[in-house]
Amino acid sequence: MSDNFLDDKRWKEAEHRAKVLAALPEQLGPGDIETATQALGVSWATLFRLVKRYREDRRTSSLLPRTRGPRRAMRPFDPAIEVIVRHHFAKLYATRRKPTRTRFWREIAADCRAEGLPPPSIRRLGRWLEEQDQAELMRRREGKGKAEPVFLATPGKFDAAKPLDIVQIDHTKVDVTVVDPVTRLAVGRPTLTLAIDVNTRMALGFYLSLEPPSLMAVALCLTHAVMDKGPWLAARGIGNAWPSRGIPKLIHVDNGAEFHARAFERACSEYGIDLSYRPPGTPRFGGHIERLIGTMMGAIHFLPGSHFSNSQERGDLDSQAEAVMTLRELETWLALEITGSYHARVHRALDLPPQAVWNARTGDSPPRLPSDPRQFLIDFLPGEERVLQRDGLHLFHIRYWADELRRLMGSALRKVTIHYDPRDLSCVFVRTGEGIIEARPADLTRPSITLWEHRAARRALRDAGRKAVDEDLIFSTILAQRELVDEAQRTTKAIRRERNRRSHLPPQKMIDVTPEPGGRTSTAATQAEGGKPAKLPYYEVEEWDDD
Repeated sequence: MSDNFLDDKRWKEAEHRAKVLAALPEQLGPGDIETATQALGVSWATLFRLVKRYREDRRTSSLLPRTRGPRRAMRPFDPAIEVIVRHHFAKLYATRRKPTRTRFWREIAADCRAEGLPPPSIRRLGRWLEEQDQAELMRRREGKGKAEPVFLATPGKFDAAKPLDIVQIDHTKVDVTVVDPVTRLAVGRPTLTLAIDVNTRMALGFYLSLEPPSLMAVALCLTHAVMDKGPWLAARGIGNAWPSRGIPKLIHVDNGAEFHARAFERACSEYGIDLSYRPPGTPRFGGHIERLIGTMMGAIHFLPGSHFSNSQERGDLDSQAEAVMTLRELETWLALEITGSYHARVHRALDLPPQAVWNARTGDSPPRLPSDPRQFLIDFLPGEERVLQRDGLHLFHIRYWADELRRLMGSALRKVTIHYDPRDLSCVFVRTGEGIIEARPADLTRPSITLWEHRAARRALRDAGRKAVDEDLIFSTILAQRELVDEAQRTTKAIRRERNRRSHLPPQKMIDVTPEPGGRTSTAATQAEGGKPAKLPYYEVEEWDDD
């Protein structure tokens, strides 16, 4: 069928013609011809053409009145002109320069005149353009991202049969500025890492930080998604339920570097989690997490300090001046929005609230949980391979040691994997065949530092022309930078961000390194109050005291 069916008048005319012609006998006599020509208001020649068309096709649409003049695309260009048109189409019109149709015609007309050929009219050239592949033309002129929403057919759907069969994870820059908890001055826009269960549309967990997307953010988001969130909610004074938890069967992500990290792929394999990546440049394959992110950002736009979706919506509003929420307050607000609003509303794709669907579909089959939550987090942290040397392990120009490493010194393969938390380099985790060994700086007087402080100190030393950088220089530079930050009279955004990065670290204390009887020096793990092993608060994933 063609666009002619949109014209009711022409269609009624075709119906009238069909009724008249259907009543004619197979062999037309003079009386039949006279009656038909008068009924249709046509000449004898036109009547015979209509009869021929109708008897060959037997469809009413074959009798639609045709417009006068030459039919569209019936006459091809002269071969010489066709060569000129296609040359300028490929080299000029179908390119990211996106010239107008008039400019396209002018270039063709100039070459035609130079060859002594009659140039085609701009209207005929327009009809020729309409006959080309419009999807391919738009991709070449606008790019794949703009062409796909217009021309790409998406008849299928991406769905999961059971809860935790497919979990999608993605990052986004939050459309709101947060403030420093001490000075209440703006520090910038945080990054949200969010996970969703495709089957039930439950938001499984999230992580909020002031850093760009990273493997650490993925590890903490996934740990939050897998664990029981009751203690985490109680620590923030939230009484709503958040029942979703468990290890997913498959994680569906984009092609970010953090999702292709060896530590992430190996940890997923360790827990029997399959990985699936979207095809590059196809955000529609992550539609579930993209819609959830859009829902969260739409709610955030009502907060003071919002940047809205674009500068036109924001207008002349000063988002930094309007900002009032700290990172921790925004985290609590997001948890309330998820548990008290999103999970409780009827989802259009489910016709039920996500929490009700989760409770119904997981009642008979409880989710699979890790036996050791702390081990689960460590397995997903970034890792580096290092050779165990006689004086210990060297990572980020810091020498680490633990007494348990002594028994590995004589082994043939002394190359080990070290996992670290960028938020605190005062403890790293050494993976061995028997388990995980916690190693700390060999010099126990070293303060807790973050990886971002370490990198800033390295940059400062390189800028100062120090090519040979040792551990003492790094830590002394960090302490000097901290003193400058703490004593600065004018607090800038960069300084406030640096303070927030280390706000979760314990205050620096002097550590007694007096040798114990027997010649052994006490370690940080045995110097906690009461003689019990010291615990890092931000590794206790059920508490979630970090920023």
